[in-house]
Amino acid sequence: MKPIRLPEPPASPRGMGGVPDIFEGGVHGVIRRAVVIGNGFPASENQSIGLIQALGLSDKHTRYRVTRPRGGINEWLHWLPVSLHKKLYYIICQICGILFRRRARQIGTLPMENGGNVGLSSILEADVKSIVRMARETFEKDGPLLVIASGRDTISITSSIKRLASDNVFVVQIQHPRSRLDRFDLVITPKHDYYSLTPQGKEQVPSFLHKWITPHEPPDKHVVLTVGALHQVDFAALRAAATTWHEEFAPLPKPLLVVNIGGPTRYCRYGADLVKQLTASLHNVLGSCGSVRISFSRRTPEKHSKIVVKELGLDPKVHIWNGEEPNPHMGHLAWADVFVITADSVSMLSEACSTGKPVYVVGAEHCTWKFTDFHKTLRERGLTRPFTGLEDMSESWSYPPLNDTAVAASRVNEALAERGWKIKA
Repeated sequence: MKPIRLPEPPASPRGMGGVPDIFEGGVHGVIRRAVVIGNGFPASENQSIGLIQALGLSDKHTRYRVTRPRGGINEWLHWLPVSLHKKLYYIICQICGILFRRRARQIGTLPMENGGNVGLSSILEADVKSIVRMARETFEKDGPLLVIASGRDTISITSSIKRLASDNVFVVQIQHPRSRLDRFDLVITPKHDYYSLTPQGKEQVPSFLHKWITPHEPPDKHVVLTVGALHQVDFAALRAAATTWHEEFAPLPKPLLVVNIGGPTRYCRYGADLVKQLTASLHNVLGSCGSVRISFSRRTPEKHSKIVVKELGLDPKVHIWNGEEPNPHMGHLAWADVFVITADSVSMLSEACSTGKPVYVVGAEHCTWKFTDFHKTLRERGLTRPFTGLEDMSESWSYPPLNDTAVAASRVNEALAERGWKIKA
């Protein structure tokens, strides 16, 4: 089988090093640190950390998180802005406390699954006032503050930081904020987030609903469009993973097929029938595989994973990760010769497509709305192919690796330069 090279490291987007800061915009024009604001979801926070890594600020950032009460009635309140959700939940708790005080001995305190303060005290909560104060008070000494955030729950925080400290910060919002993009210095979002503006998207929505579907305007110059999600999988990460997992993966018979199974989502609904189809197709290609590694995501329904374990768990070529060992995900990306991935996860597909190795997709026909546009783009660029079960896994194919994170980092540097700022090399 023809060996597949790891993607080459992208050229540095920064200018030449070795020039004192004072000769390149002065000390007040040099960014030496960053703030990352997350929402508690790994797939979302991974995008911000990936961008920080690509910008060379991995060891120069502070992480914050926007947290919501979880469990019980809170699951019905997630559509609200975070601040309103917290206030409403506080009021509900107060009312419940008054109504049930007389029964306190019978019911005890409010159950933990209804939210309470579970985990909140151990998380560095994103507070607008403290971040703005830091940006202002340290500006003279440390220069501007780069703020990077991802996810809907972070929007009110980052937009407030931008409004209150616009002279001291540069705010990058990852994932489309749906409206008023001028609240941020730069927005990074997948192209398929603009699917509603395409002819195909408009055909799927009744005309009287068009004004309620966002975004309303095409991307302007301060919007960076990507194919997929940002992530931390770059040349250095793959090389490091190849070394870390060498002892486990190097002896495996080739080709090594890695199968990543996610779970149904809003825009990609499927059930047990697709999982059974997947296992049947995997049985068909086992003859052309040296070894197979299968892993599940947090969203994989238990009934789906049980089907896979029942159908493939006893095959000597197959190893199914049980979730209890160290997560082999990076080792899979570094050592795999070919991937089979369910269509529901933009993140898993984006990471696999950054390796330049063959990626087969299962279940794209079950995807709707903007996910159809995402998969169409992947196929047209030669990044993925449908998995049919008729493939010869020893036959390789390749493509220019997807490098959304490096491109986004380059655009951040360009936008900073337009403002007269730069990231310290």
